[in-house]
Order: sequence, then structure tokens, then C-alpha cells
Amino acid sequence: MNREVRVRFAPSPTGALHIGGVRTALYNYLFAKKMGGKFLLRIEDTDQTRFVPGAEEYIQKSLEWLGISPEESPWNPGDCGPYRQSERKPMYTQYAMDLVEKGHAYYAFDTSEDLDAMRERLTAARVVSPQYNSITRTQMKNSLTLPEDEVKERLASGDPYVIRIKIPRKEEVRLNDMIRGWVMVHSNTLDDKVLMKSDGMPTYHLANIVDDHLMGITHVIRGEEWLPSAPLHVLLYKYFGWEDTMPQFAHLPLLLKPDGNGKLSKRDADKHGFPIFPMDWTDPNTGDKASGFKEGGYLPDAFLNFLAFLGWNPGDHREIFSLDELVEAFSIERIGKSGTKFDINKAKWYNEQYLRNKSDEELATFLIADVEKEGLTVGMDKAAQIVAIMKERATFPSDLWNEGKFMLIAPNTFDENIASKKWNSDVVTVLNAYKEKLVNDGEEFTMEKAKSLLEVAAEENEIKIGKVMQAVRLAVTGVGAGPDLMAVFTIIGKEELAKRITFALEMLQVQD
Repeated sequence: MNREVRVRFAPSPTGALHIGGVRTALYNYLFAKKMGGKFLLRIEDTDQTRFVPGAEEYIQKSLEWLGISPEESPWNPGDCGPYRQSERKPMYTQYAMDLVEKGHAYYAFDTSEDLDAMRERLTAARVVSPQYNSITRTQMKNSLTLPEDEVKERLASGDPYVIRIKIPRKEEVRLNDMIRGWVMVHSNTLDDKVLMKSDGMPTYHLANIVDDHLMGITHVIRGEEWLPSAPLHVLLYKYFGWEDTMPQFAHLPLLLKPDGNGKLSKRDADKHGFPIFPMDWTDPNTGDKASGFKEGGYLPDAFLNFLAFLGWNPGDHREIFSLDELVEAFSIERIGKSGTKFDINKAKWYNEQYLRNKSDEELATFLIADVEKEGLTVGMDKAAQIVAIMKERATFPSDLWNEGKFMLIAPNTFDENIASKKWNSDVVTVLNAYKEKLVNDGEEFTMEKAKSLLEVAAEENEIKIGKVMQAVRLAVTGVGAGPDLMAVFTIIGKEELAKRITFALEMLQVQD
């Protein structure tokens, strides 16, 4: 191909952007960048009855969060605008009329009652899938069956009509899908789809083809659900005389439920308690709320890495890729044909890897923000020390605060299960001795010093340190497990450590 590669993501503003749509956007972006081309975004809002306020802005913000913003879009127009189909409405009529004049489309004046009667008639005749096609159209009210004078009269008088494509009765339609190979469909399985609705708005099929042609789209990368429509689109390119510039098609595999049985849906996400939208969304019409990956604590680069592997693989054992590395490694040939199970645990794993690879200073900003929400303060140095020992135990940035807050807020309760088993006279003896050494020691309080003072306190009382360590942790943190205890001691500081030990000795009763 000698033309510049141009791909597009074309969502409808009907609500939140499903993770499957985000993956489609990502694959289009990766392919465009890999080929040195351009990634466009077009809002397909021809069906105004399904338009939801705020949905377009949601799409824009989601792509911006992920760092895959298009070069051309409604908010960053290029030379092929407008980028909303509703703003392109005047141009579609001429293309529909062109097909009528060429004999590839026709006017249909059938009422909803006529269509219902047709379906009932076919159902009674045991037709499995009743449809308006090359056979049934001969019995309907259209410009192929009505006298020419009557057609002109109906048009002149303003009778409502739609324009339907005239599907040939016996023709094999073929396309070479970049993922699935050759796809062949016989035209007798296709129906005469509506191209122009009675309100003058084009259907997806007409607008999609016209827009892709006028915008110079070279590759159409979209979901598998559009594969049944692909033969119709091939015919439209042929009837318009655009076969030489028809884009190459690639139909992506479905995202499946965690058990692999069926397409992933919001209901599945709600049932299992995980997000399937990039960001939180509240439907302005119904008030229904849906959780997003962003607000759930997923990092955008981790989410993209996870998303890329839902249907694609690099051909080796690597799993961690930056966005630039994904661009370099990406190829449509390595996208699978079969559906991919959605595994939220894998998404969490990716988040953990990216979290741990961030610098302590980067992660400290997350912790500081959470601390400030609680009306507290913490300096960058101390915040960096806390995240350094917490990040190996964290899945989300919020875990740094939720699991590490004990280093900034002294516990006022203690794990009763641990206390009942581990709090004894030996612990009290060691902690009293340790507190005295902390108060009297004048040297710099390092991890080594914290450890040596505790060991000496135990040795002097002939008590094995291992027998009391969990209770020591309980006294200082309120729980029986956590990060390296000596690191915790140094972050808390000698004075605060002594205060916490004093409080625990006062509150906890010996269980001997």
C-alpha cells in the first residue's frame, strides 16, 4: 500500500465506553503508530434516539487518561471534518441517491404494519429468519414493484420512505480479513438493509462507508460483532465504484466472561465486582452508576499493557511493555481469532508490576494525597520511606495508605486473636526493657540500632527473641503481620516507638 495509513475509532455516544471499545481504540492506535500513520476518532451519532449527554466527553477523557489521543477528532479537527456524523448529515443523501440512480438501491414506502404483516406471513410459512430481501421485496411497496408514476407521486407528496440497498439474489461476496483470512458469504443470506431512514438520517452502514472513504481510511479494525455486516460494506464499496480504495478489514475477537461462556457484559462485572469501563460513569438518564479502572486504582500504563494482551501476544514470553514498546512489537497478524477470557486477577498483577517499578518519589505523591484527604500531613522524605517498604505489598496506590497508615497514626486497638495467643509476661518484660533502652540511647536510630537494642533487651532477660516478635509487632502496629518491623521502627522514630509501647503495656492484659 502506497497510501498513508489512516485508521479510525468510531464509537457511538450512547453511554460509557466498554473495555472492548477501549481495546479497539488501542489496537487502532498501535497499528497507526507502527505504520507511521494517523489515528482518527469519529463520533457516530446518526441514531439520535440513543444519544446520551456527556458520553462524548467521557470518550474524550478516557482516551486522554490512557494516552492514546487521536490526531484528528471533533475536539482536534483535521482536513476531513466534521468528525461527528450528525454534522455530516447533508452529504449522505447525495450518496444514497447515487445508488438509487445506479440501480443498486431503491425507495421503500412500506409502513410498520406492512413490515409486521410480511414477517407474520413468512413466519407462518416457517421461514426461520424473516427478512426484507431479494425475494420478499417483490411483494412489498417499493420503487421496484410500484409503477413509476406512483413512485414519483409518492415522493412529490412527501410520503415517508426509506432507501434500501438492492442485494443481488445470487452472488458470492468475498473479503480477505487480516485476522481471519478469506470470508465468503452468499448474497441470498443478506437482507436489503436500510441505508437512509425516513427522518433523512443515514444508517450506520451508509454513513460508515461514506465517511471512511472521504476520510481516507485505509484499515478498518473493529469488533467481531461487525463481521456479519462486512459483506454488505464490501458491496457498497463496489456499488460506489470505490473498490480500489476499499480499506482492509480486521475483525477483533470477542472479550469473554471470566468463565469463557459468552461475551463480557456490565452484568458480569457487577456480579463479580470488577470494572469494565475505563472511568466511573453515571448515566444522566437513569442514574445508574458504573465503576471505572481509573477510580479503582489502576495505573493507565498498567491497564493498557493488560488490555493489549486481551487478544494479542508478541510471540515470546515477555509480558511487560511500555506504550512505545507495544507500538514496536504490535502486529495484526498476532491477534487471535478466538475470544479471550477476561481475567481481573491478571489486571491486578499488571498493576502490581507497574506500581513496584515506579520510584518511591512518584508513589509518595499518591500517599501524600491520601494523607491530606484525612486532614493530616506528611513530608516527602517520610512518605518515600513508607512507600519503599509498602509497595511490594500493594496492588493499588490506595493500599499504600490503607495498609501503611499505622506508621502515621498510632493504633488504639489491637488484634484480639493475636493478643490472646501471644501477649504474655515474657513480652511485657522484653518491651519494658526495650522502652528503657530507647529512652536512654543517645545514638542515631537506624534499623541496625533498633534491632540490636531489642535483641539485647531479650538476651538480658534470657528470653528468645523469636518467641516475642509477633507480640512486639502487635504492640507497635496493632496487627500481627506487615512489612519489615525494624524499617517500621525507624520510620516511626524512637520517641513515637516508646510512646506506642507504653500505650500497649497499659492496654493489653497478660494472658499467662
